[in-house]
Amino acid sequence: MRAIVQRVLSASVEVEGRLVSEIGPGLLVFIGIHESDVEADADYMKVLNMRLFPGEKSGKAWDQSQKFALISFAIPLVSQFTLYGILKGNKPDFHVAMSPDKAKEFYASLVKKFRKSYTADIVKDGIFGAMMKVNLVNDGPVTLQLDSSQTRCISLKADGDVWNSNETVEHGKP
Repeated sequence: MRAIVQRVLSASVEVEGRLVSEIGPGLLVFIGIHESDVEADADYMKVLNMRLFPGEKSGKAWDQSQKFALISFAIPLVSQFTLYGILKGNKPDFHVAMSPDKAKEFYASLVKKFRKSYTADIVKDGIFGAMMKVNLVNDGPVTLQLDSSQTRCISLKADGDVWNSNETVEHGKP
């Protein structure tokens, strides 16, 4: 799973000219789901714990996570299969992204996880599979990429044996 996390002063999502989500300060998170992602990948997405805000009391940069901020920042999640796009010549190819029918359910469960671990009514969402217009005012700018595959501890070797390690792995490659 891949997340592009942006600290924003404001963000909004429109679908077919209709505003479906709008926030003030917070984190805008684009979510890409890989074909091999499992529940453990969703559990790894600890976006709310990332220290991307200055401390309200200390004033130090990178001192405070959204989850523990005194002010409740909003967080819109936007599904974006193109995060797993690659170019074949000049044409984009998205074959490593999870198929839309599986990804829709997986994404919905991720949104539920965020709502359960944070304040449900300030976790916003786009519309899965829709063409969306995402507007944002980046704060900083602060933009980070978070990949769940970097912490995967079990992968398959080329010969099919299970490989266990605490080393970094990338989707199926120790």
